[in-house]
Amino acid sequence: MAMRSTDPLAGVVSARAAGWRLVFVPSRVRELSFTLGASVAVPLWIAAPLLLPALVIAVITESRLVWGILWVGLGLTILVVIGLALALIFTVSNTMVRWIEFRPQGNAKQLVIAHFLRSSTVAAADLQRVVVVERLRAGQRKSLKVVLHTRAGTVECEPGFQAPMSEVGLKALLDWLTSQLGSAQVAVECRTEVDRNFVCPDEWWTESDLAALWHVPVDAVDKLVACHGIRSYSYTPRGAAMYSPDKTMTVYDPASAHEVAEKLRKQRTRRSRGADGTKEVPRL
Repeated sequence: MAMRSTDPLAGVVSARAAGWRLVFVPSRVRELSFTLGASVAVPLWIAAPLLLPALVIAVITESRLVWGILWVGLGLTILVVIGLALALIFTVSNTMVRWIEFRPQGNAKQLVIAHFLRSSTVAAADLQRVVVVERLRAGQRKSLKVVLHTRAGTVECEPGFQAPMSEVGLKALLDWLTSQLGSAQVAVECRTEVDRNFVCPDEWWTESDLAALWHVPVDAVDKLVACHGIRSYSYTPRGAAMYSPDKTMTVYDPASAHEVAEKLRKQRTRRSRGADGTKEVPRL
């Protein structure tokens, strides 16, 4: 049975002859294949509900007009596929960062930034700061990127399709970047962005959901909601709209709920340490 690596940066950081490499896109071929696949799948997914009925009607009626409309629609779809593919390839080739190499090892004086087809070099002295941006939605990571702020501008480095960088631990990444840039006295910062664009009320949570997340009884939810000012929304479910118009349901913002869950976890940790003097962190 294969042993799972205990290195939190496995597949992300590798040692090279010139220095340490931080990888965002492991394979150019896989990234290009994903880009081309998306450029084909999206137009076809949009056009299929229109083209398939037109094809059935054309076969049944043998109408030249319907056949003509079908061929025009198919031609336009092909043009959209080609245009979207070219646009995506151009965007990827000009914005994607495959990896950053910190040279030399242990005392980085310059950073080599490898793009899709070219590379550039930035002196560590020209770096103003490095920001790791983590975007969350309902407590789950949606994206992660490293932004290099230099005197010449900013360079955004985002993980590719199914890249190991997407799953790396935030603290491990921050500690590693700090160790690489410490000698150059470059500040490494972290910024968390919470996506609050939830469809209301379909993606909002009920009282029982909050109770399970916070590990509290259901009858304690109202007090916590009022204390932390969590946004709520009351509506009449579709099933009850006709027969029980007075029946309403209240749901709550999941983004705020996860922020409260983190606060409760920290409070329980402090109480646990104060009670027994240990450093054990209880799980929510």
